[in-house]
Amino acid sequence: MDRTVRTVDDVLALLDGLFASRDGRLATGDGAGYWDRFYADRSKPVPFFADKPDESLAAHVDRGLIAPGRALDLGCGPGRNAVFLASRGFEVDAVDLSPAALAWAGDRAREAGVEVRLLRGDAFRLAGTEMTGPYELVVDSGCFHHLPPHRRVSYLALLAGVLAPGGHLALTCFAAGAMGSELSDADLYREGRLGGGLAYTEESLRRIFADLTEVELRRMNDEPADSPLFGEAFLWTALFRRDAPAHPEGRPQPAAASRRAAIASRRSSSAVG
Repeated sequence: MDRTVRTVDDVLALLDGLFASRDGRLATGDGAGYWDRFYADRSKPVPFFADKPDESLAAHVDRGLIAPGRALDLGCGPGRNAVFLASRGFEVDAVDLSPAALAWAGDRAREAGVEVRLLRGDAFRLAGTEMTGPYELVVDSGCFHHLPPHRRVSYLALLAGVLAPGGHLALTCFAAGAMGSELSDADLYREGRLGGGLAYTEESLRRIFADLTEVELRRMNDEPADSPLFGEAFLWTALFRRDAPAHPEGRPQPAAASRRAAIASRRSSSAVG
């Protein structure tokens, strides 16, 4: 008889296990093992393997909606968005479960002559340790829609812990009716599979991120193959802002830009460049 659940973390870990491989089939719930296999062949014709940033992220930077500062790329994969941000003056931490993905991201950073601090592991466990916020920008292009429902709780807690007041979340995820599983949360647990990722509606994204202010939420532009930008119409792209708390007298608290220099001095030897 097994009685291992004592804490909330124990419950989350138990639920994680429901989405691991069974019957010999690989599953995203396998974590690093699944994604290492996925990234092992760099020549696969996977759209987001191309070395180009999200069109939405580039547009946010070009329009001045987000300005250079500390950035965190969640589930960075081969590093296409992380390298882009570093080339535009951001100080970038990039995290992924997969050593294969991070090796590719490191190669790209060196080829581009930029510095990206690569972190391997579970972002929920790294928050507050190696992932030292606050970050003015958190980028997630394809991580959120691979999370099981219970890990949305962990995701929101991570944002609350690392996203600076006034900072932004730039999110890209599957759009309902175009890509991804549309099973209800309860049915996902009954099936024990996440499929290729979860689909979201506009309403569900607004509900999940209700504590943030919506700046933009739209379908991603469909970019042609020869475009320097990545864009697929089956994705949502969103920009949310964490509003700064009001000063007791009603004025917004000043941005703590001076934090950046102090925090930057703590950067570890895992940086590449």
